[in-house]
Amino acid sequence: MEAVAAEKFIYSGYIHLYNMKIIHYPQLDTVLMVEEFIKKHSGDYKKRALWEHLPKKMMYQTFCVIFDYLLASGKIAQDRVGYIVWIWNPELVERYLAKPHLFWRK
Repeated sequence: MEAVAAEKFIYSGYIHLYNMKIIHYPQLDTVLMVEEFIKKHSGDYKKRALWEHLPKKMMYQTFCVIFDYLLASGKIAQDRVGYIVWIWNPELVERYLAKPHLFWRK
């Protein structure tokens, strides 16, 4: 992660609320495991239940670091009730960007 992006990430969500410092970042395979689990079970679990049902056990603080990253990067969203949903869909974004009547306003 770039220094600016990492700095912004450290002060978001769980880490900011509890004044925690990230001692080490999760391994890539752990992040991918959480991503795949959320994709497969999109909308089924709230945050804590999602952590409890992961195929591989991990510390809650590690899960929160991954969760904050996925939330900040726009890959997941949380509804009003608290259910976690996978929203990342680059193919759909490319289709919309290819349409000339849809454009970014400056």
